[in-house]
Amino acid sequence: MVLDDPQAPVLNLELPDPESDSISTMEFLARLEQAWAVCDRFDLQTEIWRGRILRAVRDREKRGGEGRGTGFLQWLREQEISKTRAYTLIQLADSADSLVGEGMLEHASVNNFSKRAFLETAQADPEVQQMIAEAANEGQEITRKQVRRLADEFTAATSPLLPEEIRQRTAENLLPPRAVAPLVKELARLPEEQQDDLRRVLREEPELERVREVTHTARWLTKAAEAALAVRAFQGDQLDFEKALQEAQRLDALGLLADAVGQAQALEAAVLKLHTSWRRLGGLQDRLWVESGSSTPHLRALLTALQSLSGHTLRVSLGELAGGKRVRLQLVEEAPDQLEPPALPEPLP
Repeated sequence: MVLDDPQAPVLNLELPDPESDSISTMEFLARLEQAWAVCDRFDLQTEIWRGRILRAVRDREKRGGEGRGTGFLQWLREQEISKTRAYTLIQLADSADSLVGEGMLEHASVNNFSKRAFLETAQADPEVQQMIAEAANEGQEITRKQVRRLADEFTAATSPLLPEEIRQRTAENLLPPRAVAPLVKELARLPEEQQDDLRRVLREEPELERVREVTHTARWLTKAAEAALAVRAFQGDQLDFEKALQEAQRLDALGLLADAVGQAQALEAAVLKLHTSWRRLGGLQDRLWVESGSSTPHLRALLTALQSLSGHTLRVSLGELAGGKRVRLQLVEEAPDQLEPPALPEPLP
C-alpha cells in the first residue's frame, strides 16, 4: 500500500450541528448514522491492514529460524498490543485475503461491509459467504443483522441435526429461522442418543413453542453434563449420570438439576480456593510469629486475631446484612484412604 501524501487527511466527515434548529431530529440522526457507517467501514479496512502488518512481523520471525515467538511478542509489547488482539487481527486479515483472493468477493466490495458484518461473514458457512459476497458485489450494504439472518436461514434449511419436519416447516416460513438456528447449535453439543430423543419430540410436535422448549432442554442437558465432569463429589461414587438426567427430564426439572450441579461445581472451586488461602495464611502467620517477639506486642496481637482464620476451626462474620451471624467451619485434611470424616462440632448458638 502506497500513500501519495502521508499528511493528507484520510477521513473527513461533515457532521450536523447539534445546536442547529434548521434540521429535524430525524434528519440529524440519519446523517449521524451515515457518518457512523463510514467510520465502521474505515475501521474494517484499518484492522485488515493491521492484521496484515502483524502477520508480516510474525512470518518474518519464522523465516529467521527462531520459531519461538520472542521477537513477535517483543514487537507487540512495543506497540502495546495484546497477544489475543494480535491474533484476532491476523485472523481478520486471513479471512479478508481468503474471501478476496479466491475471487468470491471483489476488492472494492469490502467497503460495503461494516466491521462486525465482515467478521460474521468470515465465520459463516461457505454457502452463506457466497450469498453475502454476491450481494456485496452488487453494491448492497451488508449489515451484521443481514448476515445473521442468512446464516440462520441456511442452518435451519440444511442442518442434518434437525428432523425433516422442522426443515420443511422452516422452508415454508412456518417456523422462524432465528428460533431454529439456536436449536441446531445446542443439539450439536449433545451425544447422539440424546439428539435422537429430542428429534423424536420435534417430529411429534414440530411447533414453535416445542422448538423453544427443546432448545432449552438441550442447553440444560449440556450445562449439567459439562458441570458434572468437574464435580469431584461425583467421581468417587458409582453414579449413572445419564439416567439421573433422564429422571430429571421426566420430572421437568432439568433446569433445577443443571443449576444444582453448577452450584456444586462453584462450591467445590470455592472450597479449593479456601484451602489454598488457609494454608498460605497459616504459613505466613507462623513466619511472622517467629520474626516477632516481646518487643512487638501489637504485631503479636494482630497475629493472635488471625488465629480465628488460620486454625483448623474458622470463624467468619457475615456482617450486619446477615444479622451479625458468624459461620464456623472446621477444616480437616484427610488421608486418601480415610473414608469416614470426623464429626463436626455443634453449630454456634
